Amino acid sequence: MRTIIISFFILGFLSCGESEKKPEESMQEIAQRIHQKVVTIDTHADINVKNFTDSINYTQNLDTQVNLPKMEEGGLDVAWFIVYTGQDTLSDEGYEKAYDNAMSKFEAIHKLCEEFAPERIALALNSEDVRNISATGKKVAMIGVENAYPIGEDLSRIEEFHELGARYMSLSHNGHSQFCDSNTGEKDGLWSFNGLSKLGEDAVKEMNRLGIMIDISHPSKAAMEQMIAISKAPIIASHSSARALCDHSRNLDDEQLLLLKENGGVVQTVAFTSYLHTAKSDAKAAYMRTVYKEVADSLGIDWYDRSEFNNLNDAQKEAYITNYPKVRAIANDVVVDRQDVPEGVNVQDLVDHIDYMVELIGIDHVGISSDFDGGGGIDGWSDASETFNVTLELVKRGYSEEEITKLWGANLMRVLDEVQKVAREWPNS
Repeated sequence: MRTIIISFFILGFLSCGESEKKPEESMQEIAQRIHQKVVTIDTHADINVKNFTDSINYTQNLDTQVNLPKMEEGGLDVAWFIVYTGQDTLSDEGYEKAYDNAMSKFEAIHKLCEEFAPERIALALNSEDVRNISATGKKVAMIGVENAYPIGEDLSRIEEFHELGARYMSLSHNGHSQFCDSNTGEKDGLWSFNGLSKLGEDAVKEMNRLGIMIDISHPSKAAMEQMIAISKAPIIASHSSARALCDHSRNLDDEQLLLLKENGGVVQTVAFTSYLHTAKSDAKAAYMRTVYKEVADSLGIDWYDRSEFNNLNDAQKEAYITNYPKVRAIANDVVVDRQDVPEGVNVQDLVDHIDYMVELIGIDHVGISSDFDGGGGIDGWSDASETFNVTLELVKRGYSEEEITKLWGANLMRVLDEVQKVAREWPNS
C-alpha cells in the first residue's frame, strides 16, 4: 500500500511540474525582453534649433523622427544629437557664421536637458554617465559634431566644444574643409590635400588629447587612412555602411573596414536608404518626389529636391529644413494604401549590412545609427518609435543577447572609454 501511495505522489508531483513548466518564448517575446534590457544607442540624430524653444520642443510628439515621446515609445535609450554645419567658404566670415550656428545647437541640446525636460533626459559625457542615467529611467543625450568647419583655424575651439559636451567630431562634411578632403571629392577627382591638411593633423592630435572620438563617416578614404596613422586612439564611423553591398562613397570598403578593425574602432551601420540599397532607394525616391511636391503644393510650401539643397540661399535652406519633416510625414500617410508604391529600403536591408560587416570584421566593431532628421529612416525604422523592429530583426537572424548588446552601443562605449583613457594618459594632461 505504501508503495502505491508513493507512486501516486511521484506521478502527481511530475504532473504538477509539467503543468507549471513555462511555455517557450516566442521570437517576439525574446526580442522584447532583450530590447528592454539593453541600452540602445543611436549615434546620429540631427536637430533643428526651432524645435528647442519654450513653446515647441522635444517634450512634445513633434513631426520630427526623434523626440522624447518617440524615444520612450520605441525604447531608444540614447540619442547622439548632432551639432551639424554645412560646408561654406574657407574664410573668416564663413568660419564665424558656422561657429554661431554650432553654438546655437549646443545651446539647444543643453536647454532640452537642463530646462525643458531635466526629469526625462540628461546629458552624458562618458559611458558611466550613460549607465547611471539609464538606470534612473531617463533618456540620455550625447553630442556629436558633424563637420569641424566651425572651428575655423582656431584649435582652441575644439576644447571649447569638448567643454560643451562634444564627444565625437568629423573633420569634414559634403565638401573639402580646412582640415581634410571629403568623400565628395570622388565625384570629380578633385582634392584639396590628398587627405589631411597640416591643420587637420594637428586637430587629430588635439582630439586625442581631449578625449573626443574621431568620426570618419564623411572624410575621404585617404584622410581616414591618415587619421588612423596619426591617432593614438580608436576611431569611429558614426553613420556609414558597407560599400561592398552598396557602392556609395559615404560607405566604407573592405580595406577601410579591416583597417578600422585593426585600429580597434567601430562602424555604426546607418539606416539611410541610399547607403543601404541603391536600386530600391532610387525607385522609391523617384516615386515619392512627386508625392512630396503634391503635398507641398497643397500646403502652399515652396519645395525643392534634396539634390538642390546646396544651391539654395540661407532662407530657402531654413524653410526646407523646417518643412521637410512635416511634408515627409504627410506624404508617408498618403501612400499607405497605394498599390503602386515601389518597395522601400527596410530593416532587413539594414541588418544585411550588419551581417556583412560582422562577418568581415567581427561583432566587436559594428554598431547602429539612424541619421534621423538628417535624411535617414527606412521601412520599419522610420522614426525612434520603431526602434524595437531593429532588435526583432537581429533576434530573427540569430544574434544573441550579448551580441545585440554590443551592436546597440556597448561597442561604441568601449571605444569612448579607450579614447578617454588615451586623453587621461596624454603627456602633460
